[in-house]
Amino acid sequence: MRHFFGFTKEPFSPDIRVEELFHTAALEGAKERCLYAVSLGALSVITGDVGSGKSTALRYAASALHPSQYYLISVVASTGSIIEVLKQVCMALDVEWTSISLAKLMRTVRGAITEIGKRRQVPVLIIDEASLLRIEVFAQLHTLGQFDMDSKPLLPIILAGQNNLLDKLMYLTSRPLASRVIGRSHLDGLKQKEMAGYLKHHLEVAGIVEQLFSDEAILAIHQGSGGLLRRANLLAKGSLIAASREKCMVVSAEHVRMASTEIF
Repeated sequence: MRHFFGFTKEPFSPDIRVEELFHTAALEGAKERCLYAVSLGALSVITGDVGSGKSTALRYAASALHPSQYYLISVVASTGSIIEVLKQVCMALDVEWTSISLAKLMRTVRGAITEIGKRRQVPVLIIDEASLLRIEVFAQLHTLGQFDMDSKPLLPIILAGQNNLLDKLMYLTSRPLASRVIGRSHLDGLKQKEMAGYLKHHLEVAGIVEQLFSDEAILAIHQGSGGLLRRANLLAKGSLIAASREKCMVVSAEHVRMASTEIF
């Protein structure tokens, strides 16, 4: 496929560089809300369906935080207890823990956060897949950011997850953490016109200036993906492979249909 169409690199790759991302109003809005929350030591939330680009939005926002000023603490959430979450935070901070006691782990993490502050860096906790977190974890997360009786907001937090993340933040025990939210972003699927631009953009990133997808193929990809980026990428790449096998220089709706039979 790559040699047939003349791509200079793999198209629709999930590890696309931040500088090469397709910019949308939703992506820019998510970044601005995250940066605003970070500037105030508060909390920002990004929600969206599976494959809507939440992790990409996190990468995009994080890229604007210069490492000389900010220390990013990136964690992928699990369904484990607060102990497991704190262990992940310790690993992201590159600090060792000597006990699995909640109190001692919390003290270790808070101590590391304080040291980062002394270096004139702002620690930023980023939790992807935050909708997986247990309800009781949200209450404990709030205490991580409390310093000097909560008079110093030293730990901005960015949470990203599926739509039920907002439901979990509405629980009474989550209210202390939710009260710090000052930016909420929701990522919807792309509109059909955006999808045409998205596909062309990714072709250009891979070295092709022509639009290889017919109008019918673009419509099929949009309908088949619901506008969600991850599924659109899979359909686009699969349909390019199908077209190359038939020696077709233009992707048709039938090629998209063939690609759709290979993915869930």
